[in-house]
Amino acid sequence: MRVLENLEPKKVYYYFEEICNIPHGSGNLDKISSYLAKFAEDRGLFYIRDASNNVIIIKEAAQGYETVEPIILQGHMDMVAVKKSDCDIDLKNDPLRLKIDGDDIYAEGTSLGGDDGIAVAYILAILDSDDIAHPRIEAVITTDEEVGMEGAAAIDLSMLKAKRMLNIDSEEEGILLTSCAGGMRTDCHIPIKTEERQSGILMDVTVGGLLGGHSGTEIHKEHANAIKLLGITLQRILKKVPFRLVTINGGEKDNAIPREASAVIWIAQEQKEAFVSELTQIEAAEKNENKSKEKQLFIKASESDSQIAAVFDRDSTDRVLAFLVLLPNGVMAMSADIDGLVETSSNVGILKTDTVEVVASSAIRSAIETAKHKVNLQIDTLAKAFGGYIETHGEYPGWQFNPDSKLRADMVRIYKEMYGKDVKVEALHAGLECGIMIAKIPGLDCVSFGPDIFDIHTTEERLSISSTSRMWEYLLEILRQK
Repeated sequence: MRVLENLEPKKVYYYFEEICNIPHGSGNLDKISSYLAKFAEDRGLFYIRDASNNVIIIKEAAQGYETVEPIILQGHMDMVAVKKSDCDIDLKNDPLRLKIDGDDIYAEGTSLGGDDGIAVAYILAILDSDDIAHPRIEAVITTDEEVGMEGAAAIDLSMLKAKRMLNIDSEEEGILLTSCAGGMRTDCHIPIKTEERQSGILMDVTVGGLLGGHSGTEIHKEHANAIKLLGITLQRILKKVPFRLVTINGGEKDNAIPREASAVIWIAQEQKEAFVSELTQIEAAEKNENKSKEKQLFIKASESDSQIAAVFDRDSTDRVLAFLVLLPNGVMAMSADIDGLVETSSNVGILKTDTVEVVASSAIRSAIETAKHKVNLQIDTLAKAFGGYIETHGEYPGWQFNPDSKLRADMVRIYKEMYGKDVKVEALHAGLECGIMIAKIPGLDCVSFGPDIFDIHTTEERLSISSTSRMWEYLLEILRQK
């Protein structure tokens, strides 16, 4: 029995469940791409599957719509695949465990991938229907959007005819997005030296219980960053109690605010009590500082049973912790043109230790290209000051507001006619693929919309059933227009 089989619209939820049954985290997209190609092939639809696993599917216009301007329906097939520490699902191989709770769909123990599985489900439901009025549909389903929009950057759109595009990658009903920030990923490599572990004890230190969230859409909420908080905590203790780092790691995705980070430290037996005392005081102070934003925050330490024989030398311990304290993170600037919009931000989302270095990965976003590069320069300068270097990748352009968008005007009118209230037209600090698409199709008129999805990119992600239904009807009405 399928979990979603009694929900309406049936085809949308059928395909959403199909997608959830196929592992499709970023970088693990062969199976979902093959599924999409076979979908098109089974229905006799023209399709292209490229070397990056992007899929384009064409469906010609329904009867009576042959002369109506064609339209691109666009979404991405990858999801941010994260799970709770006690979840036994293998996200590279296992299906999600879908559950229904009132008006919400969620996945037990993992993220749901409503971003952007619901877009793909909408698109497949339209392509699989014979009774929907629509112009020529050019479905563009891209790969690895969540790790730098790499599929959109690689895709060839030269065979498309449409000059208007619906990007179904927004997570709030009643809002049309018409511009967004550009971004890049920056990896900081800080070299370390190790030495043989002396007598003493190892301790596990963990920061957790944080809300996390999307580093674009939720960065303004100032949720605590577990990597930054761990670095600051250990640096404060180091000023009073000597110890050495053994490992320090945190986060899973550079575009998600990390909820948990941990370190193993070496310390002399006689310093354990002082270390724990300092940590307890810091935890109390951080809980007080974050009491309105992070109600489940904890910082804890316990003796480790690790058998690791090598520890950071003193200089490496000092440099790594100082670097983490100074690494830019959070909102860097607010827009002077759009009230309440974040203009520039940086999120350190992943921290990893190996035998020769610590690597911190940040997602930089800005509505202004030069501001984005200034933050990157700041991180580059900081890394060099601590003996390291940076690598940048996954850069993508922003999407500039089009004051003459006919598509936006039509969608504003249709929403008012259907729901009796005005839709909001907004800009977004997070990145969307529209800027890349416009660079490939000059003059492309884009709008992004979608149903309510809460806590995206986290294990608390939920998709609203009622909102999904309303936005489906809205999408169909947009396609009916001549």
